[in-house]
Amino acid sequence: MNDAARPSSRARRAHRPKPALGILEERIGHSFADPDLLVRALTHVSKAAGRVGSYQRLEFLGDRVLGLAIADLLYASFPDADEGDLSRRLAGLVRRETCAAVATAWEVGPHLVLGPGEVMGGGRRNQTILADVCEAILGAVFLDAGYAKAKDLVEAAFRPAQNTGAPRGRDAKSALQEWAMGRGLPIPLYEVVERSGPDHAPLFRIAARVAGVEPGLGEGASKRLAEQEAARAVLLREGILENGVEPNAGDPG
Repeated sequence: MNDAARPSSRARRAHRPKPALGILEERIGHSFADPDLLVRALTHVSKAAGRVGSYQRLEFLGDRVLGLAIADLLYASFPDADEGDLSRRLAGLVRRETCAAVATAWEVGPHLVLGPGEVMGGGRRNQTILADVCEAILGAVFLDAGYAKAKDLVEAAFRPAQNTGAPRGRDAKSALQEWAMGRGLPIPLYEVVERSGPDHAPLFRIAARVAGVEPGLGEGASKRLAEQEAARAVLLREGILENGVEPNAGDPG
C-alpha cells in the first residue's frame, strides 16, 4: 500500500473504535440502569438527530444538580463559613474549567459521540465540550438513580469539602489581586507571552506581572486557564500558597 492510499494518522484516530461504556461507568462510579442516558450525555449536537437527541437538555439539568450538590456539601462541610465565602467556593467549583478537569479525569474524550467535523477539529479535547458533558453526565445520573447518587459523585469528583487551591476558596487571580492591593500595589497585569498550537487546540503561555515581583508564568488551553496558572505561580513563589493551600489556614470563620 503506497503512502498516497494510506489513511492519515488523524483519519485513523477518527475511525478508532470507542472503548466500552462500562469502562467509563467505572471511572464515574455509577453503572446506569438506563445506558441510553449515558449515551445521550456523550452525544454532541453535531451527531444527534436534532438538539433533543444531544447532551444539551441533560447539561441544563446537570448544571442545576451540580450547583445544588456543591451548595449542600459546602454548607455541611464549613459550618462557620459566611455566605460570601461559601459563594466564592461554589463559584470556583462549578466553573467551566473545573467541570472540564473532572471530565478529563474521567477520560470522557474517547467516549464522545461527535460529528466528523468536531472529531477532526479536536472536539475530544475541547474544554467547552468536556465541561458540558460533565454536567450532562451528572444530569443523567440524577435521572437514572436520583439526587443522592448524583451528590455522591459530585462529592467524589469535585471534593468540595477540601480547601480549594486559592485562599478561602477564591480563584488564584482574585487571591493575587487582593494580595497586591493589600500591599498598596497596582492590580496584576496579564500578558500573552506565546501562543502556539493549531486553532482548534491552542496553547497559551501568559505572564502575571505584579509591580516589584518576579512575573509568574502559566500555560493553558485558554487564556483564562493560563492566567489562573500564572497567578498561582506567583502565589506559590511568594509563600501565599503552600502546595495550593494558604499557610496556617484553618476552616474559614
